[in-house]
Amino acid sequence: MITEAGSRKPEAGVQRLRAANFLACHLISIFCLLTSGCARQEPPADVTIINGGEPESLDPAIITAQIDSRIVAGLFEGLTRLDPKTARPIPGLAERWEISPDGKIYTFHLRTNLVWSTGEPIRADDVVYSWIRALNPATASDYAGQLYYLKNAQSFNEGKITNASLVGVHALDPFTVRVELKSPTAFFLDLCAFQTLCVVPRQTIEKYGDRWLMAKPLPVSGPYELADWRINDKIRLRKNPRYWDATNTQSEIIDILPVGSPNAALNFYEHGQADVVWDKELIPSQLIDVLIKRPDFHSYNYLGTYFVRFNVTKKPFDDPRVRKALALAIDRERIVKKITRAGERPAFHLVPDETAHYIPGDGLGYNPDLARKLLAEAGYPGGKDFPRFEYLFNASSGGDKIHENVAIEMQQMWRDELGIQMDLRQMETKAFWGAQSHLQYTLSRSSWIGDYNDPNTFLGMFTSTDGNNRTGWANPKYDALIAAAGNEPDLQKRAQIFRDAETILVRDEVPIIPLFFYVGVNYFDTNKIQGIYENIIDVHPLQTIRKVKTK
Repeated sequence: MITEAGSRKPEAGVQRLRAANFLACHLISIFCLLTSGCARQEPPADVTIINGGEPESLDPAIITAQIDSRIVAGLFEGLTRLDPKTARPIPGLAERWEISPDGKIYTFHLRTNLVWSTGEPIRADDVVYSWIRALNPATASDYAGQLYYLKNAQSFNEGKITNASLVGVHALDPFTVRVELKSPTAFFLDLCAFQTLCVVPRQTIEKYGDRWLMAKPLPVSGPYELADWRINDKIRLRKNPRYWDATNTQSEIIDILPVGSPNAALNFYEHGQADVVWDKELIPSQLIDVLIKRPDFHSYNYLGTYFVRFNVTKKPFDDPRVRKALALAIDRERIVKKITRAGERPAFHLVPDETAHYIPGDGLGYNPDLARKLLAEAGYPGGKDFPRFEYLFNASSGGDKIHENVAIEMQQMWRDELGIQMDLRQMETKAFWGAQSHLQYTLSRSSWIGDYNDPNTFLGMFTSTDGNNRTGWANPKYDALIAAAGNEPDLQKRAQIFRDAETILVRDEVPIIPLFFYVGVNYFDTNKIQGIYENIIDVHPLQTIRKVKTK
């Protein structure tokens, strides 16, 4: 659930702070340990990738940032993994599975040749341990909720029950894992590939505790081992010869560079010091119009939406007519052509069109005449007596000003079309998420990147009890529809239920205004690099990436 291209989730209070404190300590420890031999000559990497800033962690249960998850996906694997071309779940540590007729029981069969990179066997108990660890309140995982679909998982995570055996995951034998869900979950196989559900080494974690990532060698279940981690220099990954699919791992050594500046990233690339630049945030915005014409600029539709939140507890935004008026007065086409300029599409509904099992809900297009009519009906003809209000946004990643520029554009549209005045307020990102979470705003910029390819990752967060709602809006009918979708095994009927719910969200009640759909951007030369494929999740497994050999 990305709220920015670089982060999967907003700050989550005390748990997030505890995790951050732990991360700071163990990163220093890793640095001291892993750099002890860095003076010696080392072979060049097969592929060098610029990934963004320095990772906060490589613990699958802890990470929330996309820059972290890209690396973790190379180190640790789940029961499933995502196909690099389609981003659909395919067998991972589990070679096959069966699903009960009611869609609530999954029986996974592990590959019998699974071992950690250090040679010890990987068994069903390791899967159970990894999932229970992520749910354990002591782990303080921001993404424990990805396991709430399991029976009793939420109660265990919230401390309402303490017996882990009551949670719906059990090892039937060394190679069989039985999962019991609360209700049919169409995207559960996608979740099994998600970082939080990756399998981690129990013996190492129990031996080292919070410092388990310092273990040398570090046991991993994925296609690459952690060879080196030098803070503000690079992370070096080396092919794991004991990985079950090692014969298809294309590169022996991959270097990941922590470069957060778009200008620096482009310089590295242009001077041959990097083969791949991941993420639009690492493309200098002032050069988009030039770079987009080059063959090594790759832009594609992406499972992400940029939108505006209303705090509906504040007047006059407690009135749906006012919220609709503001939505109708936005020319989204102008925003994507003038500001974003990388192929983004105007969004009139929240969920991207390419999402699996999805029928778009009815939204509100550009109609300033209707906007003025609704504003007048709400008691503000021509904007008369409409209170001045504030729009909150955070600094954009990578140093560009996209959030500010979008805000300025809307400020002008609402002034010109509706006669209302808006002030802009920029806030440091961490404080911004805190203000939004505590409804300390009037209007706020927002965005969301789906964790899995299903409408629920977008629409589920606007139920009245979801912590990511952050609008003060609650609608019993909407809640009931989302709950009904969660219990509907028929995918077509489920899609229609989601459509009805989304129509309430973006047409009838409008606690949010969708603005545009994100695009994924990668920068690489297809004559030199292969194995990176466009997909809606922007997932690019490291094991498929290789440099083309020159004669």
